[in-house]
Amino acid sequence: MPGCGASYGVEEVRTSCDACGALLDVQYDWDALPVPDKLSWFEQKWSRRNEPLARSGVWRFHELLPFAPADKVVTIGEGQTPLIMTDGVGEYIGMNRGNLLLEYEGMNPSGSFKDNGMTAAFTHAHTVGATRAACASTGNTSASLALYCCSSKLMQAVIFIGSGKISYGKLSQALDYGALTVQIAGDFDDAMQRVQQVSKQLGIYLVNSVNPFRLEGQKTIMLRVLESLNWQVPDWIVVPGGNLGNSSSFGKAFYELKQLGLIDRMPRLAVINAAGANTLHELYEKRGLRWNNGQPDQKIIDGYAVELDTGGRRADTIASAIEINRPVNLEKCLRALEWMDGVVREVTDQEILDAKAQVGASGMGCEPASAASVAGAKKLREEGVIDPDSRVVCILTGHQLKDPTATVAYHTADQEEFNRVLGSRGVTRAAFANRAVQVENNLDEIVRAIQLNS
Repeated sequence: MPGCGASYGVEEVRTSCDACGALLDVQYDWDALPVPDKLSWFEQKWSRRNEPLARSGVWRFHELLPFAPADKVVTIGEGQTPLIMTDGVGEYIGMNRGNLLLEYEGMNPSGSFKDNGMTAAFTHAHTVGATRAACASTGNTSASLALYCCSSKLMQAVIFIGSGKISYGKLSQALDYGALTVQIAGDFDDAMQRVQQVSKQLGIYLVNSVNPFRLEGQKTIMLRVLESLNWQVPDWIVVPGGNLGNSSSFGKAFYELKQLGLIDRMPRLAVINAAGANTLHELYEKRGLRWNNGQPDQKIIDGYAVELDTGGRRADTIASAIEINRPVNLEKCLRALEWMDGVVREVTDQEILDAKAQVGASGMGCEPASAASVAGAKKLREEGVIDPDSRVVCILTGHQLKDPTATVAYHTADQEEFNRVLGSRGVTRAAFANRAVQVENNLDEIVRAIQLNS
């Protein structure tokens, strides 16, 4: 455990430390393990693509997350995700040509980055003989868990969602894949509290990112980024901040690689909150909360929690995947920010949707939360924190079809629909809208309209 140093066996099912209550880490005795002496060693896995573990973009790095034997690994081919250079989005941000790259995690089987962590947590659940697995979710985690349960036939999925707090694109996946869906009155933070209580009482395996094995799988997103860059470390990693599992796992990935001598430096980290769910930004940038050698100032954290409770403040953003006020991986994220000389920013829903439209115009549709990374990179570039010649990787966490309602509302010519979906969230314009051209059902009018708009 990162704070007090207590340790537990890999065969145990637990998420927190009995001694101090903090979340657990997975740690390895690297001296006793066959670790490659250079990252390019992993390239030989590509010649064995017919093997399921070599085909997986997570498990081809098995030597760097060796907590489970190969015969217990559950994989559905996750991690086949591209790192794409895009000067269109780069120009929007203010980068020089060739320096902006988008890691498109929406290409995972369930359409989001969650599959990286789910294959790892599900594998651990399989090794300990679990028959049911549960999560609280704003949508992507539930879709991923339901898919792994459905595909493997090893467990039943039990998912908790808040009322009205999940997009239909994501809910449709969980329902189609046969998950037991429990909808409670409340938001994600309420669902998270209840799923932890229920899992403990009923002995259900919990796969939310309080689960340390989830973060082991998510480390591999960074390994694939390095692989795509010929094992060269970029200057910046920019990631949306919700429950803070990704940022925590990215810090752990680079820290371990540095300790193993597989990289010679670590990139800087930028975590981007939505303004309507900005706990990390408030605590880190405004109140000075830091990792502090594993002893963050609990008074700052507790004081802010009291403010949320007494003020009845609920997270509220169009970026539903990061609509979280009480991020469970807060302390691990603070550690990652220290290791990677990180910064935190918040962006409005307007900035998120404008950035999302730019991503779409470059041929990589993403859900709103993903675009927070692009909007955040633009803000950091405008502030001069990111140099235009730096190599910047923005993480696109989920596919466009995860939340089509927001996309259609942004591009629509129907002002009433725009106001219903977006106006209530402070979005006043659609500067990059691609609106449908309305014409009469007449051949000449249709031809004229196409000519005028081509």
